[in-house]
Amino acid sequence: MELNMLCTSVKEVLRTSMIEFLRTSLTEFSTDIITEYKDLFADLQRWGFNVYCFQHLDAAGDLIGKINYVTAAKLSYSTGKIAAMMQSRGTLFYLGFQGPGPMTAREECTLICDKNWIRIRYPGFAENKFTGEAFKLFCWMLKESAVPNYATIANILPVCAGLEENAALRFGKEIHSYVLHRPELMDNISVTNALMGFYSRTGRMNKAECLFARMKSRDLVSWNSLIAGYSLNGESLKALELFHDFTSVAALKPDHVTLVSILPACSHLCNMNVGKQIHGHIARHPGLIEDTAVGNALISFYAKCNDIKAAYRIFKSISKRDLISWNTMLDAFAESGLETEFVDMFKWMFREGITPDSITIISTVQLCATLFRVDRVKEAHAYSIKTHILLCNTELKLRNALIDAYGKCGNMLYASSMFESLSENRDVVTCNSIISGYVNCGSHDNAHMIFTSMSERDLTTWNLMVRVYAENDHHSEALLLFLELQNSGLKPDALSLMSILPVCSQIASIQLLKQCHGYVVRACFDDAHLLGALIDIYSKCGSIGSAYNLFKYASKKDLVMFTAMVGGYAMHGMGSEALGVYSNMLELGIEPDHVIITTILCACSHAGLLNEGLNLFDSIEKLHRLEPTMEQYGCVVDLLARAGRVNDAYSFVTNMPVEANANIWGALLGACRNHHEVDIGCDVADRLFAMEENNIGNYVVMSNLYAANARWDGVLETRKLMKTRELKKSAGSSWIEVEGKNNVFIAGDCSHPYRNSIYSTLFNLDTQIRERFKF
Repeated sequence: MELNMLCTSVKEVLRTSMIEFLRTSLTEFSTDIITEYKDLFADLQRWGFNVYCFQHLDAAGDLIGKINYVTAAKLSYSTGKIAAMMQSRGTLFYLGFQGPGPMTAREECTLICDKNWIRIRYPGFAENKFTGEAFKLFCWMLKESAVPNYATIANILPVCAGLEENAALRFGKEIHSYVLHRPELMDNISVTNALMGFYSRTGRMNKAECLFARMKSRDLVSWNSLIAGYSLNGESLKALELFHDFTSVAALKPDHVTLVSILPACSHLCNMNVGKQIHGHIARHPGLIEDTAVGNALISFYAKCNDIKAAYRIFKSISKRDLISWNTMLDAFAESGLETEFVDMFKWMFREGITPDSITIISTVQLCATLFRVDRVKEAHAYSIKTHILLCNTELKLRNALIDAYGKCGNMLYASSMFESLSENRDVVTCNSIISGYVNCGSHDNAHMIFTSMSERDLTTWNLMVRVYAENDHHSEALLLFLELQNSGLKPDALSLMSILPVCSQIASIQLLKQCHGYVVRACFDDAHLLGALIDIYSKCGSIGSAYNLFKYASKKDLVMFTAMVGGYAMHGMGSEALGVYSNMLELGIEPDHVIITTILCACSHAGLLNEGLNLFDSIEKLHRLEPTMEQYGCVVDLLARAGRVNDAYSFVTNMPVEANANIWGALLGACRNHHEVDIGCDVADRLFAMEENNIGNYVVMSNLYAANARWDGVLETRKLMKTRELKKSAGSSWIEVEGKNNVFIAGDCSHPYRNSIYSTLFNLDTQIRERFKF
């Protein structure tokens, strides 16, 4: 009866995960009862638990482990969770979920008896997400007046690092202070290594550096801890420097931990040279090349350096692939947008019997979002529910990824539904994902509503909202929000500047632009896209000289910067200078893309460089093996039209291999107006009115064309069409910044306080233009 009650109690607890109740139930019975009824142990093992029973055999401080029902050599250990640990009449019982593989010497529990206290060293506590339980056990130990030794300190510090940030630092520093009061601990390499690991994981690399510098002797773990710390905290250059010192000075050789730590630093710096040298070292050492973790790190290195073929070769060479191997390769294909390769590998993974986890699903939905395949996102979502991956409360990253994917695909119904379902379990990333979705869909009011309701915001949140205001011509609000971002204690990054720079061009404020440029210099930003944006905005604000100086003195010029500079010259009608920059780019071996080709064609068009422009257009297919885009066809039409060759432009359009769009016909209609080609203009206008019947600009151009040729009947007919279709031309506007103040002018508006002086000056300028100057 007693046993039946116990079994019923344990089974119920195992189902409900009530660990405290399990501990209470077992401690009510003697060791003899639990030892006698071995079928209970068999039940526990069948349910996925390991049961270990350790008994005190003497009081001198030694503990001899006696394990019931399983032998130490064959022990299976948990890769995941510890269910319960309990004491009863001098015996410690430990229950853990069963996992694959035998327990190694490093991973098994080490138990030391000291004044009837059992100290437990279990390296998997922090990694197994039982930091709270482990820390409670440590506190319990201190209350029992047990004195921690080096093993206790070395194992509790990783647990502290797993706590919430403020608590982690507080407890970690207290332990460090305790160590300083015990010289024998401070001189212990394991303790110092653990302290370095703690400070590295909490982002305090200066303290980790000090500890490393003060060490009298260092082992391999010491070097590995600091190298891994630098890589983890984004200090990749320091990681490489320390790795060089290690290989040059230390009498030790790098192991798999060293290499797994240094390869991410190489990929972060895109340093293929050092990465390949490390790969060569690995290839020369069979013990390393057979290590799956090292192979996974190499896959990630090559993938992040955009060498997908090398990453795939490494993947195929790994003899014992684990789930991380598959996830790393799948992520590489997803990041490169290789849909076919991703799907083929996904199928291969299933054939091999590998079960996807949340990381696999995240890579899948991110690729689907990039390709705007909302149907595939739904399939991945359904699979994650069917396999219970999404039902786990800890999988917030997957939920955030799904919200983001639905938002990018424009399905805000699903995105908002998922967001609402997380009302009790949201983080900053959750809110950022839904804000991003609303921004991409143009629902700026909803984005603002989420933003104002957030209790915590990160830099991404602010950048998104600055972008919202900038894109909607709310210049003042965007600037105020940018200032509020700085006042909140956060430092703007390159994306912050990219979000606010369009405001500078929209209000033509060279003063604000220079302030942004100054911040970029002081912050030492070396982002090619940001520098390209600065060049572009300087050009749009009329300061082409400043744009060229920025381009000229840039240490690294890429396609983005060349495109920005060519675009700047094109904007200012400086075709020859634009061609010079383009030729310089080709000489450097940089392959052009459609964007810069379109830009250089515009430059030729604006500068009247007909032959140069036509030669460039011919080079698109013949030299660069690209298919001309609609924009490029439009540039050729504009190029011919500006040169007065309207008939050639019309023939070019009608003989295009693709159907011309409204932009091309609109450019041709404008050319007909400028060169008084009424007959061709009528044909072009008929095509345009069929395509864009509500575009008032086309009607205005056609009316002006009739009027320029005294075809008043055509003017009346065009205006009648405009009236019938209720089309009205919006008032023209312009603005200029004077002494830091923006002055806006709208056609027909006389509200400016200096309007009399302005109109008087304009009248004088108009008179002088009409007169012939005599010098």
